[in-house]
Amino acid sequence: MKIHDLITTTDALADLCDRLGKGDFVCVDTEFMRENTYWPELCLVQIGDEHEAAAIDPLAEGIDLKPLLDLLTENEDVLKIFHAGSQDVEIFYNLTGKTPHPIFDTQIAMMAISQSEQIGYANLVEHWLDKTIDKGARFTDWSRRPLTDRQLEYAIGDVTYLAKIFPRILKKLMKTDRGMWLNAEMEKLADPENYAIEPDKAWKRIRAQGRNAQVLGRLKAVAAWREGEAQHKNIPRGRIMRDETLADIASHPPKKQADLAKVRGLSNAWKDNEIGNRLMDVLENAEPLPDSEMPARNSRGAPLGKEGALVADLLKLLLKIRAREIDVAPRLLTRSGELEQLAAGVRDLPILEGWRREVFGRDALDLVEGKLAFAVEKGKLKMTHIDDVED
Repeated sequence: MKIHDLITTTDALADLCDRLGKGDFVCVDTEFMRENTYWPELCLVQIGDEHEAAAIDPLAEGIDLKPLLDLLTENEDVLKIFHAGSQDVEIFYNLTGKTPHPIFDTQIAMMAISQSEQIGYANLVEHWLDKTIDKGARFTDWSRRPLTDRQLEYAIGDVTYLAKIFPRILKKLMKTDRGMWLNAEMEKLADPENYAIEPDKAWKRIRAQGRNAQVLGRLKAVAAWREGEAQHKNIPRGRIMRDETLADIASHPPKKQADLAKVRGLSNAWKDNEIGNRLMDVLENAEPLPDSEMPARNSRGAPLGKEGALVADLLKLLLKIRAREIDVAPRLLTRSGELEQLAAGVRDLPILEGWRREVFGRDALDLVEGKLAFAVEKGKLKMTHIDDVED
């Protein structure tokens, strides 16, 4: 495989993307910094296929990333390969308003051909290629220039190894006939709605007690305001105000700006500065949360109770057994919360649709409805349908 020098010009980037755009797939990875900013700062892009690979410097003076962005978001003939790629996809969405498509994530794919829940890249390389990655440059400051040869070698390895691993994963997927299982998961990864930042929905990420419309209305208003402040200043939202402070202010709003000095988590300066004044305006104008936005009283259906909790535990045991039998990661089939919903009587669930129903959901439902039991055969735990026992 040919490894190019660091690409720092638009012409060199366009030539590379033109060649890669004629292949079947490209492997992509990014290095970025987001500790001190709201928006992740893209510092390096690595891309390659089975023939060539290169690192691209997005911080190079005068470089235009359009050839790269067009390849990733406009070329539907080339499959884009990532490993644990949600943060990489987020970066390209922020730059273009679009996501790379079509897409394939090797971490998700590994869940369909093994019991690995969230296999890391180093473990992936060791598993498939029996190589150990040098992690010495892992925590480097990728925004600093110049980049060393060691840093570039480490970064480019993220796609050169992936270009060798992907065909092997694909071959095994074809043998197991589980490729169709992943279609929905990959489309979910590429769904732009996952990366769109809507300030009016920011409050839903914050843990709040109760369903008081006044409190939740203030929570929504202040969370949206904080999002706007963080975006404008390009600093992490927690630098404006931490979640617990925000929730406390929504529950116990200060009567006047001077009272902000008494709020735990805010500095004394808030009592008379401009940001404190803006916060008080938001609180004063906050409307109660409308009924249409009110969170459900219990998102998991009816209370489980002791018996329901036991059923949920049996479902989790069933999940472990089935995942072991077919050699897949339990997380690919379902999550604990969904099993608890099933035990509580909820039936409108992904586990009862499509391939998940065939592979696991039908048996899970039978267990809940008393049509499936556990048995021990030759020292191994297995599932037995009640009808089979009666026969």
